[in-house]
Amino acid sequence: MRLSAFNYIQKRIIGLCFAAWRLDGASKTTKLVQSDPWRPSGRLPTAAALAPTAEVIRLLHTADWHLGATLQGWSREAEHRAALAQLVAIAKDRAVDAIIVAGDVFDSLNPSADAQRLLYDTLRDLRAACPHARIALVAGNHDPAARLEAPRALFEMADVVSIGAFARRDGAFDARAHLSPIRDATGRVGAHLLALPYPRAADLPVACEGADGAVREAYREAVESARREIGMAPLIVTGHLHVAGGLESEGSERRIFVGGEHAVAPDVFSADVAYVALGHLHRPQSVGRDTIRYSGSLIPMSKTEIDYAHGVSIVDIDDSGTVAVEHAPFSRAVRHLRAPAKGALSIAELEPALQTLDLDDSAPMESWPFVHLAIKVDGPAVGVKAEVDAICEKFALRVVSMTVERPQSLAPPAAAALRLVERRPADLFREAFEQTHGVAPTDGHFDCFERLLQEA
Repeated sequence: MRLSAFNYIQKRIIGLCFAAWRLDGASKTTKLVQSDPWRPSGRLPTAAALAPTAEVIRLLHTADWHLGATLQGWSREAEHRAALAQLVAIAKDRAVDAIIVAGDVFDSLNPSADAQRLLYDTLRDLRAACPHARIALVAGNHDPAARLEAPRALFEMADVVSIGAFARRDGAFDARAHLSPIRDATGRVGAHLLALPYPRAADLPVACEGADGAVREAYREAVESARREIGMAPLIVTGHLHVAGGLESEGSERRIFVGGEHAVAPDVFSADVAYVALGHLHRPQSVGRDTIRYSGSLIPMSKTEIDYAHGVSIVDIDDSGTVAVEHAPFSRAVRHLRAPAKGALSIAELEPALQTLDLDDSAPMESWPFVHLAIKVDGPAVGVKAEVDAICEKFALRVVSMTVERPQSLAPPAAAALRLVERRPADLFREAFEQTHGVAPTDGHFDCFERLLQEA
């Protein structure tokens, strides 16, 4: 089974290369297609604000695919395939000149054969949809850097850039290993990409003060090396790290600590960089300045992301370096719901509430919505999960989290502190039980406690 999966993936890579060869001739005759005007995002100019005679390079910026991820044991492959199909369609419709994946391609350091297969299938589809486009992947903190670089020779045949680590030659940053031109459909070079992955400790200079200083020096050296190669042409830089001021998503983003520090300042990226394509934070957002941007993740990775407009960033850069950005959202293949939307439900209220969710019993299980429950109880929570499971089994849904809420009680006035030796064990047990369950223990609870106390 492992051998056949490996052979399948190997065939996909080779097929990708052949697709690139077949499409290479067609790409030279393709005309640049401008898409319809779009709504501006934030304070960036609209496409109409760019000089009408300016040559424009168009990028699709995406990140945080997390292929192979699960949610409480449930596969996310159906969601990933639907989101990636929309990504390919957007890339084709907008006639993009580059697709940049800014890290966390995979969810784990040891991705499954299915996750790798999905990556190669998507690269094949992107190459077919955008014959001339630069396609670039960089490693994030979740990714196996060496595994992303392993197929580099085959990727290069398909004109795909894959960068896992900072390259150095004779002790200095090797800009040529990270730089690649971005061409429009006529073959004109309109910008250059400096593809930089997640900066692991081994990638950072040691003679620097603090993590911010080390990352700052690494990016300074990289950009200066790139400038020596390309002059002042428009430069796009990637990064997979937490930039201070970016809004995190609780419960989904693995915190990055470089040298003991969590975030770096936005001015790590020099002002002469036209656009910084970031990965790591899952909410689409700009940080520090409008052209330092997180595209956000493909799909919600936790319940805190339910309200995000997941999608990709479409970036236009003209030959003067003027930038315009649009967020292109996806439609979701699988719904993510809170029940209730606000507050909490009692056990008696749960079934009527689930009946209002417009569920399709005939749908395949992979399309059933993920549901996050909030349940309120007035007494001990023993047996609540079993009751909830029995109710939810009647519906075409998948429960992926449940929080239990109890009535808030006013704290009594603080009493004078007592030493532990001055307290009776039964009193301590009663107070702990009331604090946990919101009700006083019964005689049966005290009997159990006394037996455990004797055994101790």
